Amino acid sequence: MPTIGPMELVVILVILLLLFGAKKLPELAKGVGTSAKELKKAMRDEPESTEKKSETKS
Repeated sequence: MPTIGPMELVVILVILLLLFGAKKLPELAKGVGTSAKELKKAMRDEPESTEKKSETKS
């Protein structure tokens, strides 16, 4: 599987800057960060809830 190098990241950032503009980019990054944080929290909480469900079925 190919990896993303520094040059590819620069190209992606330039494209994002052209598409969304300099004013929208920080808002977009904040939204992505918040979403990633919530996803990690949900993934961390999920095993606990499935364990509780399996205990109640027994």
